[in-house]
Amino acid sequence: MNRQRLIHKFDKQAKKYDERRNNDFAYKYRKRIFQEAEGKVLEVAIGSGLNFPFYSRDVKLTGLDFSQEMLKVAQNAAKNFPFEATFMKDDVESIEFNANSFDTIVSSASLCAYQEPVNVLNNFQKWCKPEGKILLLEHGISTNKTVAWLQKFLDPLALKLVGCPEQTYFRTC
Repeated sequence: MNRQRLIHKFDKQAKKYDERRNNDFAYKYRKRIFQEAEGKVLEVAIGSGLNFPFYSRDVKLTGLDFSQEMLKVAQNAAKNFPFEATFMKDDVESIEFNANSFDTIVSSASLCAYQEPVNVLNNFQKWCKPEGKILLLEHGISTNKTVAWLQKFLDPLALKLVGCPEQTYFRTC
């Protein structure tokens, strides 16, 4: 999908994501994973800030997103949380950070939006301190064959409507 069209889709969905902050179907997984974030944190594809409830007050958050509307929602939401936050409008596939810049890197349900997800993951490794954490919550094809078939069948529609295939199906590792 054209990058600008993808950004436009996420811009249009920003308010819907904001409404899901405490009622997200993946809330329990987010809580379990992202409460481990500490120190200087980079959250890529921060969206509307769905992970904010799980960050401690000691976190120094850098939020990155290519959607200006998502960033506006996240900036407004961050006012209700005790951590320090800065926000950047940029694309994780083209931005550069110094090596070993972050204690924690967070990404949730975003790898599907990247043209080169392996490069993004390699950058996470480079940007994260050696003793740091990379915390991911991603979705993928179900291990249930029937559900997997349905996902693959619906992928073109999901991509067209929300900008991401398999948008509603999570698998935990």
